[in-house]
Amino acid sequence: MELRVLQYFLAVTREQSISGAALSLHLSQPTLSRQLKELEEELGKQLFIRGSRRITLTEEGMILRKRAEEVMDLIQKAEQEISVSDSHIFGDVFIGAGETDGVRLLARAAGQLQKDYPDIRYHISSGDTTDVLENLDKGLIDFGLVFGTADTSKYDYLTFPVKDSFGILMRKDSPLADRDFITPGDLIDKPLIFNRNITDGDPILRWLKKDLSEIHTAATYNLLFNASLMVAEGLGYAFALDKIINVTGDSGLLFKPLSPALHAEMNLIWKKYQFFSRPARKFLEKITLLAQQRPVL
Repeated sequence: MELRVLQYFLAVTREQSISGAALSLHLSQPTLSRQLKELEEELGKQLFIRGSRRITLTEEGMILRKRAEEVMDLIQKAEQEISVSDSHIFGDVFIGAGETDGVRLLARAAGQLQKDYPDIRYHISSGDTTDVLENLDKGLIDFGLVFGTADTSKYDYLTFPVKDSFGILMRKDSPLADRDFITPGDLIDKPLIFNRNITDGDPILRWLKKDLSEIHTAATYNLLFNASLMVAEGLGYAFALDKIINVTGDSGLLFKPLSPALHAEMNLIWKKYQFFSRPARKFLEKITLLAQQRPVL
């Protein structure tokens, strides 16, 4: 499969027509149609459903589009890294992070680097641990900020000098709203909302002293904002990290800490033997220095 043909394929998915894609690629329609037919023959799968007005993708076509976009992103990233001058550092740093106040440390490192290297651009994508690890393994990001211990067989890591605190996100009219702290006993008969990555053995379940099968799980989430909407609509009580959802002012929600307290360790991870671009190396140097200084967030 040639890179050029992948570009043709993506052009057709973007334009949703052979004629529009051919025009944007400066190719004749017969030439482009032949290339696409040969691609389908090479893969042994139909990629397009050719309608009277526009072209849509088959299931196999949607899979190829996703992978082709990832390939093109990696190529663009490689070209940017190679083109960086020895005397002038510019380019991109890609970071995946969960929803955590610990992102402040990432922002602080970027802010301090900006004074000396104003042409470094930072791209932070939000997602839970599943999203971050998937993008890191694919090479789409340089670093990932995750909770808990890192898999040292695959990743190097830097432990952040701060920890996030777990608590319960609830409505202000909840029966538990007058409590100063939430204990495991308070939640025995309550519908609970967890992050989608929760499994037996998770620190939250150890805190509850229960297995998943013994708990009323009302819903799961990957982004806490979505969980906050479920809480607001009365679906249940969400395990959440502090300082993420606004519970001040006119908010109809409350955050209550746990007792005993439960904290989440944060680690910045990257693939072992990773070759970093100059901007990424500068960022790692700065964030390591800040972590060693144990700043207060």
